[in-house]
Amino acid sequence: MHLLLRLLINAFALWCAARYIDGIRYTGSATGLLGLSLVFGVVNAFIRPILEFFSLPVLLLTLGLFALVLNAAMLLVTSWAATKLNIPFFVDGFGAAMLGALLVSIVATVLGWILIPSEKDND
Repeated sequence: MHLLLRLLINAFALWCAARYIDGIRYTGSATGLLGLSLVFGVVNAFIRPILEFFSLPVLLLTLGLFALVLNAAMLLVTSWAATKLNIPFFVDGFGAAMLGALLVSIVATVLGWILIPSEKDND
């Protein structure tokens, strides 16, 4: 249930980015948006840890602010993978990816706080 809820939250966050950020477009259906969210989750699960490992010195030096650049890179990789999978999601450059990644992070975090109970609430 937790995984499905996280998938729906990411789908909504990606929809918000496509709706409100110039340079990010999604022209598909709601079910395609769930597929996009799945692609986004796979990219973040497999590629992001590798990039974090190799950029660890920069992450430490910038006190974690470089994570925003990694988030933007993950959005660009998601756009590339979605295009290869015929999902109509496009990010037009790094600036749009930075703004989109910031919005996706904020929306997903806030909705996660609201909709997903923490482990200490289950005790």
